[in-house]
Amino acid sequence: MNELTVNKFRANLKDFVDKAISEHGAIRVTRRAGKDFIVVSAEDWDRDQETLYVLRNKPLMRQVAESLETYIQGSGYKPTKEELDAINRL
Repeated sequence: MNELTVNKFRANLKDFVDKAISEHGAIRVTRRAGKDFIVVSAEDWDRDQETLYVLRNKPLMRQVAESLETYIQGSGYKPTKEELDAINRL
C-alpha cells in the first residue's frame, strides 16, 4: 500500500486517484493531526464489500467448504458434454 502525507495527496489529488483506480491499490493518507484515511477505487471497494459479505455468511461459507470437499474427492456434480458446450458458448 502506498503511503503519503495529506499535503502531498492534496497537491496531486487527480494523479493519486487515477493511480488508485488504474492500479487497484489502496493509498494510505497520513495526517499530522487526525486519523489517517485510505483511498480506494469504487470498483475495489465494491469487490471488497462483496468478499466480506460472503465471508460473514456462515451458510454460504459452509456450502463453499462442502463444494470444495466434493471437488477434492471427485464426487461432485459432473456436467454433461452438452451442458459444458452451452457454458463455453457464453
